[in-house]
Amino acid sequence: MSCDYVKDYEFVAIFDADFQPNPDFLKLTVPHFKGNPDVGLVQARWSFVNKDENLLTRLQNINLCFHFEVEQQVNGVFLNFFGFNGTAGVWRIKALEESGGWLERTTVEDMDIAVRAHLNGWKFVFLNDVRVLCELPESYEAYKKQQHRWHSGPMQLFRLCLPDIITSKISAWKKANMIFLFFLLRKLILPFYSFTLFCIILPLTMFIPEAELPIWVICYVPIFMSFLNILPALKSVPFLVPYLLFENTMSVTKFNAMISGLFQLGSAYEWVVTKKTGRSSESDLLAFAEREQKASNEDKISRRHSESGLELFSKLKETDSSPAKKRNRIYRKELALAFLLLTASARSLLSAHGVHFYFLLFQGLSFLVMGLDLIGEQHN
Repeated sequence: MSCDYVKDYEFVAIFDADFQPNPDFLKLTVPHFKGNPDVGLVQARWSFVNKDENLLTRLQNINLCFHFEVEQQVNGVFLNFFGFNGTAGVWRIKALEESGGWLERTTVEDMDIAVRAHLNGWKFVFLNDVRVLCELPESYEAYKKQQHRWHSGPMQLFRLCLPDIITSKISAWKKANMIFLFFLLRKLILPFYSFTLFCIILPLTMFIPEAELPIWVICYVPIFMSFLNILPALKSVPFLVPYLLFENTMSVTKFNAMISGLFQLGSAYEWVVTKKTGRSSESDLLAFAEREQKASNEDKISRRHSESGLELFSKLKETDSSPAKKRNRIYRKELALAFLLLTASARSLLSAHGVHFYFLLFQGLSFLVMGLDLIGEQHN
């Protein structure tokens, strides 16, 4: 933002490398700034080219549909505030500068600038009908690292921003929303609840005859909450049970990230680029190769000494599509919890706890699948 040419512009659009905005993106977003000098950000929604690629991407799509259609849209309408998604958004440059610019003090610098801009009085607009194509991580390893960053970073930011939130000039309602709903509920309380209840307390009660959890705690409430999460993606309703098991399994990663972020542990500052397959840019590569082929036909001399872009791209495709040996990672925490849950399921079967047995069995199998890296694509 310190470059000379930036001074001639009022807005800046931000995209990650795997995002493909439509040609009319700016026509749909920039007008929302006109006549609204207090609007600092216009955020578009993400759309995924590989959401049906495998079970892992289908489950991710459920979470992100809820995030955009409920969290972002509701907060945008009622509070004019939500977390900047780091890409597919247009910022007013003045808002960035007055809020202190980009800081690298956490692994969620996009959320950081959004919080500081909101505390400075800037408003945000979310456009659910403007979508930008991108990719979901297709391997469990990539998704796990992404979720660790997405849950440790907010806890770092919460610890750093809490004094500023309390002393800011925004209304008491907005302060309460930012502290309890934006930070604590979604990023701290829910992962802690899922991890402790379903992964620790419930299996341990199978070994303590005097302890017993009511069915509504372990069955009705989780299914109801999962159903609410899945409503924005109605086509994913058949995946309701896998989604519930998947979220409970991922609570281990989220809980670990939350602790590391709160207490500044080493892994809290680990920033790993999420691995993508490049599906969203494949059509662009084909178009680029065709242009190269046309240019090479006009230049006979260079054609004799080099391969055309189309031929080179074809060879790259053949290399990528050639069979390669897959390798699975082993995740010890997931396997340890799988052992605990499966042992507890056997104990519940012996003590005739029917509902507990089925839940513990399938949840244990879910941890086993994750621990052996059997979901999603495996790395070569």
